[in-house]
Amino acid sequence: MDDLHDRLTGLPDRRGFLSLLRRHIGYANDRRNLLALVVVDIDHFAQINGTSGYAFGDEALVHLGVQLKSVARKYDHVGRIGDNRFALLLPTVLNPGHAELAVQKLFRLLEVPLQSPEGPVCLAITAGAALCPVHATHPEYLLRVAEMTLASARLQGRKYLFAEDQARTMPLSDLWDLELNLANALERGELCMHYQPQVRLSDMAPCGVEALMRWNSPTRGQVSPSVFMPIADRMGLTRKMTLWALNTVLRQAAQWEHDWGPLTMSLNVPGSVAGHMDLPEQVDNALNLWRSEKVKLVLEITEDSLMERDRSTEILQRIRDLGVTISIDDFGTGYSCLAYFRNLPVDELKIDRSFVSDLLSDRASADITSLIIDLAHRFGMSVVGEGIEDAGTLEALRAAGCDVAQGYFFGKPMPPQELQAWLRSYAPGSAAAT
Repeated sequence: MDDLHDRLTGLPDRRGFLSLLRRHIGYANDRRNLLALVVVDIDHFAQINGTSGYAFGDEALVHLGVQLKSVARKYDHVGRIGDNRFALLLPTVLNPGHAELAVQKLFRLLEVPLQSPEGPVCLAITAGAALCPVHATHPEYLLRVAEMTLASARLQGRKYLFAEDQARTMPLSDLWDLELNLANALERGELCMHYQPQVRLSDMAPCGVEALMRWNSPTRGQVSPSVFMPIADRMGLTRKMTLWALNTVLRQAAQWEHDWGPLTMSLNVPGSVAGHMDLPEQVDNALNLWRSEKVKLVLEITEDSLMERDRSTEILQRIRDLGVTISIDDFGTGYSCLAYFRNLPVDELKIDRSFVSDLLSDRASADITSLIIDLAHRFGMSVVGEGIEDAGTLEALRAAGCDVAQGYFFGKPMPPQELQAWLRSYAPGSAAAT
């Protein structure tokens, strides 16, 4: 048995499996095939060990490995990539349904109980799946997506979940073309930052901006961030793009001339970047390079970036110690409750625009918004409402106690020069969409 195989099950271990995954992703990229990766956990494995003993726990691990191998086709691969975590690699599939069929077959095989010292035991599992190139084209990123999808399945109380991606509806040929164009877009100067104003509701004065990345493709024109950011993520480009954006927005904002005092600069940090242990160091380097009294940095992260709570707390606290504000973006769309953030170093919540846009027409959205604002204030957090497009919604948010407002009612995302002109011409009380 070599050092790339698990001694208990005889299956490739995490390093060995990643080597297989890397090779087959290379084949898939060359041949433009669709590849599927399924990650499987045994539920309540610690309880199984505690109740039935470690010998039976080992038997359960071997049993799951055997059942996965019986599901696998002759050119598929199975690995044990963690204590009670396994992976199934399907190098060639026609559609996501093939992976789902394999998982359903595994569920059926595991309905046959194992005999433990305490009696028959049926192994319960949870599975998460992802596709190459739809979700990632790098092995580590594809595995991360599948593992995060498994974690999402657990949070939702589901036994199986496929990673979501808007690009799944896009033809594979378009995906490959976009990847080729995006690969060197940063070096070609095709990426730029636009800024959307934020207004403090207590006095209606500008208090900050949100920085938003834009891609001007020479062949496709303006490509939506909802399309190119998932592609960048699966290509492993988001880290490089985020660090470029961080330095760009701090440099540009330090040059703005206006009379509104220091402005916050909110920048979204994708989940694949937020979990890097060296993110605080990168933020510190950028702050030291472009530090300006005119700018206070705010990093926006999403709820799903905080699944690994202990790791997230350490990273966010180190960033917060640099004087950076931490904001939870699109709050209310994930599966965490506000109490989850009570002990996390979080300063601000951004209410998702889906609640804000329905504020005047849907009582439930209005109640949820009021509840989020009230609870956030009780936990010492400020609240930003985004997606405001009319005066009625603005007044409803102000009446609910929201602290900061953002949306087309004040201004669309705009290039730096237009934002400076907006700051010079804006007068509290005369806001209107631009």
